[in-house]
Amino acid sequence: MRGPRAALALLLAAAFAPRPARPHPQCLDFKPPFRPPRGLAFCRRYAEFGCCDPSRDRALLQRFYRLSARLDERAYAACAGHLQELLCQECSPYAAHLYDAEDPTTPVRTIPGLCQDYCTQVWQNCRSIFRSLSADPELIALENNVVKFCRYLSLEDTDYCFPHLLANQNLNQNLGLVTADAEGCLQLCLVEVANGLRNPVAMVHANDGTHRFFIAEQVGLVWTYLPDGSRLEKPFLNISEAVLTSPWEGDERGFLCIVFHPKFKFNGKVYVYYSIEVGYEERIRISEFRISPTDMNALDHGSERIILEIEEPASNHNGGELLFGDDGYLYIFTGDGGMAGDPFGTFGNAQNKSALLGKVLRIDVNNNDRGPLYRIPPDNPFVSDPAARPEVFAYGVRNMWRCSFDRGDPHTKEGKGRLFCGDVGQNKYEEVDIVEKGKNYGWRAREGFSCYDKKLCTNSSLDDVLPIYAYPHKMGKSVTGGYIYRGCESPNLNGLYIFGDFMSGRLMSLKEDRATGEWQYSEICMGTGQTCMFPGLINNYYQYIISFAEDEAGELYFLSTGVPSATAPNGVVYKVVDTSRTAPPGKCQVEPSPVKVKSKRIPFVPKEKFIMRTPTPQPRLRTTTEAPRGGVPGPQSPRTPAGDRTGPGTGAEERGQRRKKKKPPSNGTVRLMRQGRRGRGRGRVEIFIDGEWGTVCDDGWSRPAAAVVCRQLGFPYVVRATKKAEFGEGTSLRILLDDVQCSGQEGTLLECSHAGVGTHNCSHEEDAGVVCSREEVAGG
Repeated sequence: MRGPRAALALLLAAAFAPRPARPHPQCLDFKPPFRPPRGLAFCRRYAEFGCCDPSRDRALLQRFYRLSARLDERAYAACAGHLQELLCQECSPYAAHLYDAEDPTTPVRTIPGLCQDYCTQVWQNCRSIFRSLSADPELIALENNVVKFCRYLSLEDTDYCFPHLLANQNLNQNLGLVTADAEGCLQLCLVEVANGLRNPVAMVHANDGTHRFFIAEQVGLVWTYLPDGSRLEKPFLNISEAVLTSPWEGDERGFLCIVFHPKFKFNGKVYVYYSIEVGYEERIRISEFRISPTDMNALDHGSERIILEIEEPASNHNGGELLFGDDGYLYIFTGDGGMAGDPFGTFGNAQNKSALLGKVLRIDVNNNDRGPLYRIPPDNPFVSDPAARPEVFAYGVRNMWRCSFDRGDPHTKEGKGRLFCGDVGQNKYEEVDIVEKGKNYGWRAREGFSCYDKKLCTNSSLDDVLPIYAYPHKMGKSVTGGYIYRGCESPNLNGLYIFGDFMSGRLMSLKEDRATGEWQYSEICMGTGQTCMFPGLINNYYQYIISFAEDEAGELYFLSTGVPSATAPNGVVYKVVDTSRTAPPGKCQVEPSPVKVKSKRIPFVPKEKFIMRTPTPQPRLRTTTEAPRGGVPGPQSPRTPAGDRTGPGTGAEERGQRRKKKKPPSNGTVRLMRQGRRGRGRGRVEIFIDGEWGTVCDDGWSRPAAAVVCRQLGFPYVVRATKKAEFGEGTSLRILLDDVQCSGQEGTLLECSHAGVGTHNCSHEEDAGVVCSREEVAGG
């Protein structure tokens, strides 16, 4: 029996082997480390990346001078180096670990945690410096006992002790770079900044130095938020009676956008984009409002001037973006008019330059107090084309949803003025475009990189602009355009285009390869393990990503909801944070201009919580007469040999009691199947709905959906979401769910978005599965 015993021993050794440290750089102020703006003269080891700026470095140097002055010549020669190293651990990117600052139940150390061999060496040669460094009476009492002394200075997590952590490859590899899992998914974190919103469609700032931001709800209200996070009770704008929308989930009509004039600080003008109904006709309206003369946090509702109205032949594809470019002109992004396939006219609205739908328009609303409400910029591309509307800036777009101008690199201004847009696709692809003057973006001839209308595609111009990125509907079915990050607080994100998908809830990014001009894709995940364990950070969000935003300082946000209805108050605004590296202290500090407030302030109360994924304790084995409930696999009952009367349940039968009937599974219960048997932690997903078991298709199947299944089955971690019937085809069952889109926080798959029970367009060759784990797996 040596073989099985040896295998068991190896298994136990692996199970209880010490795990490598999970990198979690953190400073004593609980913030991420940073790159100092200038070199450090004293703690040079941390001049490239750490927790000290030059002023803190100078303070440590002054302390070194004071302490070293107490040493005689012999002691200085032996101990000055140790003294410097100990003082400079405040600058280590792992300072919070070295000083036990991250544990709120223990006092912060006065001396960093030391490795046993190094502590013994310093104790033997330089014992006297500890008394100078620390007034801790417990430490001083142990000064003459090296074993107890060094045990007192040791760390429970020995991976972080000094100086061994300097050589720990796991802690130092990619230090200061954006954390990514084994599949290359960038791990970022979030700060909740607003909640309780009804489909928040836009968030903008006034660019007036006040650092207020304004959040628009689809129903037609805009709210003012102050720099301290509080919201004003009185709306900035309320045109809900005029706005056309409904409570139906997915209704695209409503208040869609707001933008401030670049000279708002001087002219007080704001522009809005919303849906209206005139008689039986639906239209989109672009209007101008002015700030109230008596309240800088409210618009004058009587000042509305209608700049432009466009008839909408259908209720969908309403576009909905307004932007001012660096040229001072107003850009308007319209949809193709709705329905499917742009069926209007011979070539559709998008290809018809005489129509305003399916376009990017550019108009001049400057100095319009007298004369026409808008003028045509003289360099618009089709001003001399009698067959085109002069407002047209670019054409061939389907339904651009959320666009943004690149602010440019903070130092070189490279990229400044580029116009990025997400264009929602038809049946197969979503795309991201860089919009340029006079260009044709292909719809309806093309969808993404592929042909949609084959006849038009064959005859289309070779000058049509292809997207910089397109993705299939297995990844998501409604792109939400984002921003190139140009903020201050997360320097590693500079130049990264961050966007998302409304349906799948997927966060994504593109990075330009400057050598080739191609854009490299990386998915964005919420930080696992300790990545987001910083004060105020969370690592989860609601699925339906409606919009992205920048604040006045250039920091990035996105707006999402758990219920995509214009009347459901489930919307939340999140700020995106990279904890791998932050800016030096003070660099990103802003001083908002004062705001005179007349309305009541409503303090912000965050509701979302950080989710710490910790392994659940294993229950003890016990015998049972009942099947596990709710699809959660309980521990297997030890088998009782025939004739043995020791098992509970045998006695009950002897006394004539009836064995309890097994209760049928509840709706949403899941199980895993492999090779015709129950899978333990891995297998094809089968779900119980309305009295039958069935399978789930892998359209849209993702880690968040797999996480819901794993958590139902008692596993805290998901390793993989599997596709294409990796664990076999459930051909004896019906396919019950397709197009499942989850945030990862739902209780069952039925709470996720899906095509409807029994509705699918797939086969068992696409049966979905999962691999779960009770332990955290690297990259899982």
